[in-house]
Amino acid sequence: MAVTLDDKLVVAISSRALFNFEEENRVFEKDNDRAYVDLQRQRLDVPAAPGVAFSLVRKLLAFNTSEHQRVEVVLLSRNDPVSGMRVFRSCHAHGLPSIQRGVFTQGRDPFRYLRPLGAHLFLSANEADVREALHLGYPAARVVTESVQAGDSNPHEVRIAFDGDAVLFSDEAERVYQAEGLAAFQQHETDKAAQPLPDGPFKPLLAALHRLQSAGEAGGTGMRIRTALVTARSAPAHERAIRTLMDWNIAVDEAMFLGGLPKGEFLREFEPDFFFDDQTGHVTSAARHVPAGHVNSGISNPVRVVGN
Repeated sequence: MAVTLDDKLVVAISSRALFNFEEENRVFEKDNDRAYVDLQRQRLDVPAAPGVAFSLVRKLLAFNTSEHQRVEVVLLSRNDPVSGMRVFRSCHAHGLPSIQRGVFTQGRDPFRYLRPLGAHLFLSANEADVREALHLGYPAARVVTESVQAGDSNPHEVRIAFDGDAVLFSDEAERVYQAEGLAAFQQHETDKAAQPLPDGPFKPLLAALHRLQSAGEAGGTGMRIRTALVTARSAPAHERAIRTLMDWNIAVDEAMFLGGLPKGEFLREFEPDFFFDDQTGHVTSAARHVPAGHVNSGISNPVRVVGN
C-alpha cells in the first residue's frame, strides 16, 4: 500500500520558523551563502535553540500515538542539504524524532512542494514564500522571529488564536470599512448578519484542527486544541462572524470582539502557541507577548509591484 499523508494534518515549516537560526541568518545576509553553509557545517553537532513555532509543533506532534499518526510535520526550507542535516539533528536533540521528512532547496522556491504534501499550514520566515503559498491557496504565515516564545503553562493544550477578516473569513467586510468607514462597515455587517462570510485563507486550517480535536478525543492522548477568534470587530458586527462559524459547523472556544483595542495584552492572557493576523500593526502588538505570524492576505496587504 502506497504511503500517503491524506489522513493527517500536515504542517510544512521552514528551519528559521522551527529553530532560532537568526545568528546564522545574519551571516547569510552580511556575507554570502558559502559563509552560511560553512558556519552550519561547523555547528553540525550543536543543536539549534527552539524558535518561535517550536511550541506549536511540539504540541501538535503530541497528538500522535504508536497506533495513530494524526499529525505530520515536514521541513520545507531554502536551506542546503548540509544545513538540513543540522536541522534534523536539532529535531532529535529536542525530542522531535518524529520529524523525518524534509525538502531542502538550496535557495530555490520551496512553496511549490506544498501541493504534493497537501499542506494545511505553511510557516516560514520568508515573506515572499508566504505570499506565494497564499496565492496558491494554502494557509501560510510569515513567522515574526522576534516574537516572544510560548510558555509552558498549558502543556496539554494546543492554543491557537486567529484574526477574523482576511484570515478566517474573506476581506469582504474589511474592504467596506477601508473604503467607507466604520459606520458603513457596521451597517453592511448588520444588513448581512444572516449571510455567512466567504471563506478566508485559514478556514481550511481551522477545519483541520477541528477534525484533529475530534480524533484526539477518541484517541485518548490527553491533548486538546483550544482556539480563539480575536478580532477588531465589535457589536453589532459580531453576529455575522459567529453565524459564519455556525454555518461551518465549527466552534471556537473563545471569541474576543475588541472594537479596535490593541490585541497584544488580550493574547497574553489567552497564552496561544501561535496567533495569526493579516495586519502588521496587530502582529507587532501581539509579538511582544506571544508567538505571532503575519498573513499576507486581503486589502491590507496590496500586491507590491517592483519597477525596473
